[in-house]
Amino acid sequence: MYKEALTHYSSSLNRDMNMMIYGSSGVPFLVFPTQDGMCRQWEDFGLVDHLGDFIGEGRIQLFVVDTVDRESWSDKSGNPDWRAERQEQYFHYITDQVVSMIRGRSGQLPMVTGLSMGADHTAISFLRRPDLFAGMLALSGVYDADYFFDGFMNPTLYENSPERFLPNMSADHPYIELYNQKKIIFCVGQGAWEDDGVRTLRFLQSVFEQKGIHAWCDFWGYDVNHDWPWWFRQLRYFLPFLLNEQ
Repeated sequence: MYKEALTHYSSSLNRDMNMMIYGSSGVPFLVFPTQDGMCRQWEDFGLVDHLGDFIGEGRIQLFVVDTVDRESWSDKSGNPDWRAERQEQYFHYITDQVVSMIRGRSGQLPMVTGLSMGADHTAISFLRRPDLFAGMLALSGVYDADYFFDGFMNPTLYENSPERFLPNMSADHPYIELYNQKKIIFCVGQGAWEDDGVRTLRFLQSVFEQKGIHAWCDFWGYDVNHDWPWWFRQLRYFLPFLLNEQ
Protein backbone atom coordinates (compact mmCIF):
# COMPACT_ATOMS: atom_id res chain seq x y z
CA MET A 1 0.00 0.00 0.00
CA TYR A 2 1.28 3.45 -0.91
CA LYS A 3 1.88 5.60 2.18
CA GLU A 4 3.27 9.11 2.48
CA ALA A 5 3.84 11.53 5.37
CA LEU A 6 3.70 15.26 4.67
CA THR A 7 4.52 18.30 6.78
CA HIS A 8 3.55 21.73 5.50
CA TYR A 9 3.14 25.22 6.86
CA SER A 10 -0.34 26.66 7.44
CA SER A 11 -0.45 30.43 7.11
CA SER A 12 -3.93 30.58 8.67
CA LEU A 13 -2.79 28.66 11.77
CA ASN A 14 0.79 30.03 11.74
CA ARG A 15 2.28 26.58 12.38
CA ASP A 16 3.36 23.39 10.69
CA MET A 17 0.66 20.78 10.12
CA ASN A 18 0.95 17.12 9.22
CA MET A 19 -0.93 14.83 6.87
CA MET A 20 -0.83 11.11 6.12
CA ILE A 21 -1.75 9.85 2.66
CA TYR A 22 -2.75 6.24 2.02
CA GLY A 23 -3.23 5.00 -1.53
CA SER A 24 -2.23 6.47 -4.88
CA SER A 25 -5.50 6.39 -6.83
CA GLY A 26 -9.26 6.26 -6.43
CA VAL A 27 -11.80 8.61 -4.87
CA PRO A 28 -9.98 10.94 -2.45
CA PHE A 29 -11.28 11.20 1.11
CA LEU A 30 -10.32 14.03 3.43
CA VAL A 31 -10.32 12.36 6.85
CA PHE A 32 -10.71 14.08 10.23
CA PRO A 33 -9.54 12.17 13.33
CA THR A 34 -11.57 11.93 16.53
CA GLN A 35 -11.34 14.69 19.16
CA ASP A 36 -7.76 15.88 19.72
CA GLY A 37 -6.49 13.22 17.30
CA MET A 38 -3.67 13.60 14.80
CA CYS A 39 -2.97 12.39 11.30
CA ARG A 40 -1.61 8.94 12.22
CA GLN A 41 -4.66 8.04 14.31
CA TRP A 42 -6.52 6.01 11.67
CA GLU A 43 -3.39 3.96 11.04
CA ASP A 44 -2.67 3.51 14.76
CA PHE A 45 -6.23 2.32 15.47
CA GLY A 46 -6.23 -0.11 12.56
CA LEU A 47 -8.69 1.66 10.27
CA VAL A 48 -6.22 1.98 7.41
CA ASP A 49 -5.60 -1.78 7.43
CA HIS A 50 -9.35 -2.36 7.84
CA LEU A 51 -9.93 -0.45 4.60
CA GLY A 52 -6.84 -1.96 2.96
CA ASP A 53 -8.81 -3.64 0.17
CA PHE A 54 -10.50 -0.37 -0.81
CA ILE A 55 -7.10 1.38 -0.80
CA GLY A 56 -5.07 -1.41 -2.40
CA GLU A 57 -7.57 -1.88 -5.24
CA GLY A 58 -7.37 1.81 -6.10
CA ARG A 59 -10.95 2.56 -5.06
CA ILE A 60 -10.11 5.20 -2.45
CA GLN A 61 -7.28 7.35 -1.17
CA LEU A 62 -7.18 8.66 2.39
CA PHE A 63 -5.76 12.09 3.29
CA VAL A 64 -5.77 12.19 7.12
CA VAL A 65 -5.11 15.58 8.70
CA ASP A 66 -4.03 16.87 12.11
CA THR A 67 -6.50 18.70 14.34
CA VAL A 68 -6.19 21.73 16.62
CA ASP A 69 -9.11 20.64 18.83
CA ARG A 70 -7.07 21.07 22.02
CA GLU A 71 -6.93 24.79 21.21
CA SER A 72 -10.55 25.18 20.10
CA TRP A 73 -13.37 22.74 20.89
CA SER A 74 -11.67 20.93 23.80
CA ASP A 75 -10.14 23.82 25.75
CA LYS A 76 -13.07 24.71 28.00
CA SER A 77 -10.83 26.77 30.30
CA GLY A 78 -9.67 28.98 27.44
CA ASN A 79 -11.04 32.28 26.19
CA PRO A 80 -14.11 31.39 24.11
CA ASP A 81 -13.59 34.15 21.54
CA TRP A 82 -10.04 32.94 20.91
CA ARG A 83 -11.18 29.31 20.77
CA ALA A 84 -13.84 30.17 18.19
CA GLU A 85 -11.32 32.11 16.14
CA ARG A 86 -8.91 29.17 16.27
CA GLN A 87 -11.61 26.92 14.85
CA GLU A 88 -12.23 29.45 12.07
CA GLN A 89 -8.52 29.49 11.28
CA TYR A 90 -8.57 25.69 11.13
CA PHE A 91 -11.59 25.76 8.81
CA HIS A 92 -9.68 28.05 6.44
CA TYR A 93 -6.61 25.83 6.64
CA ILE A 94 -8.81 22.94 5.46
CA THR A 95 -10.77 24.77 2.78
CA ASP A 96 -8.02 27.06 1.46
CA GLN A 97 -5.03 24.74 1.64
CA VAL A 98 -5.81 21.07 2.25
CA VAL A 99 -8.62 20.75 -0.29
CA SER A 100 -6.48 22.44 -2.94
CA MET A 101 -3.64 20.05 -2.20
CA ILE A 102 -5.93 17.02 -2.49
CA ARG A 103 -7.44 18.27 -5.75
CA GLY A 104 -4.00 18.97 -7.15
CA ARG A 105 -2.87 15.42 -6.43
CA SER A 106 -6.06 13.55 -7.37
CA GLY A 107 -7.73 15.81 -9.93
CA GLN A 108 -11.06 15.33 -8.11
CA LEU A 109 -13.24 16.94 -5.50
CA PRO A 110 -12.69 14.95 -2.30
CA MET A 111 -15.27 13.25 -0.16
CA VAL A 112 -14.97 14.21 3.51
CA THR A 113 -15.44 11.95 6.52
CA GLY A 114 -14.79 11.73 10.24
CA LEU A 115 -15.73 10.02 13.48
CA SER A 116 -16.99 11.66 16.68
CA MET A 117 -15.45 15.18 16.74
CA GLY A 118 -14.19 14.37 13.25
CA ALA A 119 -17.83 14.09 12.20
CA ASP A 120 -18.40 17.63 13.48
CA HIS A 121 -15.51 18.91 11.34
CA THR A 122 -16.94 16.95 8.43
CA ALA A 123 -20.36 18.59 8.80
CA ILE A 124 -18.90 22.07 9.27
CA SER A 125 -16.63 21.76 6.24
CA PHE A 126 -19.24 20.29 3.91
CA LEU A 127 -22.25 22.36 4.96
CA ARG A 128 -20.28 25.62 4.79
CA ARG A 129 -18.55 24.80 1.49
CA PRO A 130 -20.43 22.13 -0.47
CA ASP A 131 -18.77 23.42 -3.63
CA LEU A 132 -15.47 21.96 -2.42
CA PHE A 133 -16.60 18.38 -1.74
CA ALA A 134 -18.18 15.50 -3.64
CA GLY A 135 -20.02 14.23 -0.58
CA MET A 136 -19.72 13.50 3.13
CA LEU A 137 -19.97 10.75 5.73
CA ALA A 138 -20.23 11.76 9.41
CA LEU A 139 -20.30 9.09 12.13
CA SER A 140 -21.28 9.75 15.77
CA GLY A 141 -20.87 13.50 15.87
CA VAL A 142 -22.37 15.87 18.44
CA TYR A 143 -23.60 18.76 16.29
CA ASP A 144 -24.16 21.29 19.04
CA ALA A 145 -21.77 24.14 19.85
CA ASP A 146 -23.32 24.46 23.32
CA TYR A 147 -21.95 21.00 24.16
CA PHE A 148 -18.42 22.36 23.77
CA PHE A 149 -18.86 26.09 24.56
CA ASP A 150 -21.38 25.96 27.42
CA GLY A 151 -23.84 28.40 25.88
CA PHE A 152 -21.31 30.90 24.51
CA MET A 153 -21.98 32.14 20.98
CA ASN A 154 -20.44 34.83 18.81
CA PRO A 155 -20.54 35.45 15.03
CA THR A 156 -17.41 33.36 14.42
CA LEU A 157 -18.68 30.35 16.34
CA TYR A 158 -22.09 30.75 14.67
CA GLU A 159 -20.41 30.19 11.29
CA ASN A 160 -18.94 26.96 12.66
CA SER A 161 -22.23 25.71 14.11
CA PRO A 162 -24.46 24.04 11.47
CA GLU A 163 -27.24 23.62 14.03
CA ARG A 164 -27.34 27.44 14.20
CA PHE A 165 -26.75 28.63 10.66
CA LEU A 166 -28.60 25.91 8.76
CA PRO A 167 -32.08 26.70 10.19
CA ASN A 168 -31.60 30.32 9.10
CA MET A 169 -30.63 29.43 5.53
CA SER A 170 -33.15 30.88 3.09
CA ALA A 171 -35.27 28.47 1.07
CA ASP A 172 -33.75 29.77 -2.17
CA HIS A 173 -30.13 29.65 -1.02
CA PRO A 174 -28.00 28.18 -3.83
CA TYR A 175 -26.31 25.79 -1.40
CA ILE A 176 -29.54 23.80 -1.00
CA GLU A 177 -29.52 22.83 -4.67
CA LEU A 178 -25.80 22.09 -4.38
CA TYR A 179 -26.32 19.89 -1.31
CA ASN A 180 -28.85 17.88 -3.26
CA GLN A 181 -26.33 17.17 -6.00
CA LYS A 182 -24.03 15.48 -3.45
CA LYS A 183 -24.12 12.43 -1.19
CA ILE A 184 -24.79 13.38 2.44
CA ILE A 185 -24.73 10.60 5.05
CA PHE A 186 -24.96 10.96 8.82
CA CYS A 187 -25.00 7.94 11.12
CA VAL A 188 -25.19 7.49 14.88
CA GLY A 189 -25.72 4.51 17.15
CA GLN A 190 -28.25 4.54 19.98
CA GLY A 191 -26.14 2.68 22.53
CA ALA A 192 -23.64 3.84 25.15
CA TRP A 193 -22.25 7.39 24.87
CA GLU A 194 -24.42 8.23 21.86
CA ASP A 195 -27.25 10.15 23.56
CA ASP A 196 -26.00 13.60 22.57
CA GLY A 197 -25.24 12.39 19.08
CA VAL A 198 -28.78 11.07 18.68
CA ARG A 199 -30.27 14.27 20.09
CA THR A 200 -28.31 16.57 17.81
CA LEU A 201 -28.70 14.44 14.69
CA ARG A 202 -32.48 14.29 15.16
CA PHE A 203 -32.45 18.06 15.25
CA LEU A 204 -30.36 18.29 12.08
CA GLN A 205 -32.62 15.72 10.42
CA SER A 206 -35.64 17.95 11.12
CA VAL A 207 -33.82 20.93 9.60
CA PHE A 208 -32.89 18.92 6.50
CA GLU A 209 -36.52 17.91 6.07
CA GLN A 210 -37.76 21.49 6.49
CA LYS A 211 -35.25 22.79 3.94
CA GLY A 212 -35.75 19.98 1.42
CA ILE A 213 -32.15 18.80 1.81
CA HIS A 214 -31.75 15.16 0.85
CA ALA A 215 -29.54 13.88 3.67
CA TRP A 216 -29.51 10.25 4.80
CA CYS A 217 -29.65 10.27 8.62
CA ASP A 218 -29.25 6.69 9.80
CA PHE A 219 -29.87 5.71 13.44
CA TRP A 220 -28.37 2.32 14.27
CA GLY A 221 -29.49 0.05 17.13
CA TYR A 222 -29.47 0.38 20.88
CA ASP A 223 -26.47 -1.96 21.07
CA VAL A 224 -24.41 0.34 18.81
CA ASN A 225 -22.00 2.28 21.01
CA HIS A 226 -19.80 5.33 20.46
CA ASP A 227 -16.75 3.19 19.86
CA TRP A 228 -14.24 2.07 17.25
CA PRO A 229 -15.58 -1.43 16.47
CA TRP A 230 -18.89 0.07 15.34
CA TRP A 231 -17.18 2.78 13.29
CA PHE A 232 -15.20 0.03 11.53
CA ARG A 233 -18.47 -1.62 10.53
CA GLN A 234 -20.21 1.60 9.57
CA LEU A 235 -17.37 2.74 7.31
CA ARG A 236 -17.43 -0.50 5.35
CA TYR A 237 -21.22 -0.35 5.16
CA PHE A 238 -21.45 3.20 3.80
CA LEU A 239 -18.38 3.36 1.56
CA PRO A 240 -20.01 1.45 -1.34
CA PHE A 241 -22.88 3.96 -1.33
CA LEU A 242 -20.46 6.88 -1.53
CA LEU A 243 -18.57 5.14 -4.34
CA ASN A 244 -21.73 4.36 -6.33
CA GLU A 245 -21.06 0.64 -5.94
CA GLN A 246 -24.54 -0.02 -4.51
